[in-house]
Amino acid sequence: MTKLGKLTLTAALAAAAATFGLAGPAAAEFPEKPVNYIIPFGAGGESDITARFQEPFFKEKFGQNLVISYKPGGGGAVAWAQLNKMPGDGYTIMGTNLPHIVVQPLQKDVGFTTDDLVNIYIFHYTPDAIVVNEDSQFKTLQDLIDYAKENPGKTTFSGSGKGTANHLAQVRFDDLAGIKTTYVPFKGTGAAATALLGKQVVAEWGYTTVPAKYQGMRLLAVAMEERHPKYPDVPTFKELGFDLVSGAYRGIAVPGSTPEDIRQKLADMIDEINNDQRFIDRMIDGGFAVTNVRYGPDLDAFMEKAKKDFAAAAKAADVIK
Repeated sequence: MTKLGKLTLTAALAAAAATFGLAGPAAAEFPEKPVNYIIPFGAGGESDITARFQEPFFKEKFGQNLVISYKPGGGGAVAWAQLNKMPGDGYTIMGTNLPHIVVQPLQKDVGFTTDDLVNIYIFHYTPDAIVVNEDSQFKTLQDLIDYAKENPGKTTFSGSGKGTANHLAQVRFDDLAGIKTTYVPFKGTGAAATALLGKQVVAEWGYTTVPAKYQGMRLLAVAMEERHPKYPDVPTFKELGFDLVSGAYRGIAVPGSTPEDIRQKLADMIDEINNDQRFIDRMIDGGFAVTNVRYGPDLDAFMEKAKKDFAAAAKAADVIK
């Protein structure tokens, strides 16, 4: 065979290999190495806990480790502003949080916009809930409403920061119930729970995860469509006549340069974990609520509604102008 013939044959084989997905880096079975999972907060919060829940399932199902690291700062903004500068090869993923990624860019220049972030999956949320100490005088939600009406502004709630899901839920519920309460922002759910346990406040706008983590607390109502399986005796706000379904939603995003096929592959992988009954059971036991909003039209629609709803709530809370 002539040299020209060999070159022609080589080119033909390469083309055939590419056609059948047998050549080049993209052809290798993804993932071939550990995936870096960046949490944009410190260790110990809900974003970290649920990433740790995902970790063993990822290893079991896909044969590679999730290497979890932390990049805290600015309530997540420091990491999110850097995401699109990271390699888009599928081996870097980052946790996201709503309402943070909606509200923060509306408040000021934080280095990213909501639409800059390529979410591939919203896999759970922590439903908002009113939490009281076990020995609280409030046995029902109506007890608390009656007290708040008799003592305008004196019913104090701790919560995880200003402009967070907790804060927005407090403003919304005050409007629905026709009451005036005082929201006291703390740095994170843990600090808000500590304030309640120390009786620095009357109640807490927390999450369904709070009494799962801290002893000596109980829930008055949860902001869900249906009752939480872990708390079957706790009513939803909707059952009690208040149209409130809310919480902090968490997902996973990738750098904007990540190819479409890798985005879809990662979404498939998270979807497989999210639909494993063992994972679901672990999430429920921790007080979380699993969601299955994956990359594509469903996630696009979810984000459009989230942007509209959270922006309106933040404006009502005087978090944005």
